[in-house]
Amino acid sequence: MSKHEGKKKAKHEGTAPETAAPGEKMRRKDYERELGELQIELSALQAWIKLTGQRVVIVFEGRDAAGKGGTIRAITERLSPRVFQVVALPAPSDREKTQLYMQRYLNHFPAAGEVVIFDRSWYNRAGVEIVMGFSTEDERDHFLVATPWFENNLVEQGITLIKYWLEVGEVEQERRFRARIEDPVRQWKLSPMDLESRKRWYEYSRARDLMLSATDTDAAPWSIVRSDDKKRARLNVIRHLLSQFPYDPLPKTKVKLPDRDMEDAYDDQATMVDRRWIPEHW
Repeated sequence: MSKHEGKKKAKHEGTAPETAAPGEKMRRKDYERELGELQIELSALQAWIKLTGQRVVIVFEGRDAAGKGGTIRAITERLSPRVFQVVALPAPSDREKTQLYMQRYLNHFPAAGEVVIFDRSWYNRAGVEIVMGFSTEDERDHFLVATPWFENNLVEQGITLIKYWLEVGEVEQERRFRARIEDPVRQWKLSPMDLESRKRWYEYSRARDLMLSATDTDAAPWSIVRSDDKKRARLNVIRHLLSQFPYDPLPKTKVKLPDRDMEDAYDDQATMVDRRWIPEHW
């Protein structure tokens, strides 16, 4: 391990700074400070992935209201969507239901220099599909046998596969669901499927246990994230993600802003006066 890698490993895997007492929610100002520093590192990681042609797949799974979407936004909000691509597939169409199960996911896999983040993935078969009766036990069992082989092949072909399971407690999940019910700008996040998942808490627990036991392999391990505190969970995931790559910050190229070419200059604002401007209320 190089000196730089040693420092980076210590930075991303060491003890998190004391920003609040254990059990307390993290303060926003502390969260934003830590997140800003980590997002700078994510930008460096992005440049390294592009330069070295890495192909990365990141899977986010977990209970409903576990914080998957917010964690993904924290990772990607300062990055290029051409490099860090988020895939959140809807329910399969009638045509897709006749395809091989993995087929519609493979269509979104990365080329060189790309990261694909799945906000829920092929693991639907071992979770929501079996719990809600959208797949049979035989289909689920076949999936659990085939998936380690499938993922091992991905890794052998040079794809970096990282899998996160976000685990939220029963009390916190209820609080988040109730907050969605009461907040008109968040009600869209509460679907009939979410309400049903609340009812079937223990069925989801058993499906989770079976899935993790069958697919937590050395080639493609599951990393479990405690997500009752969303802020801590996001920071912990980013720190862990950064620690998975031996990236080095690339030297920054000094950019000089060119002067405008005045050869064809004209009053380009006069031509805009009578255009259809929107009303300015602020």
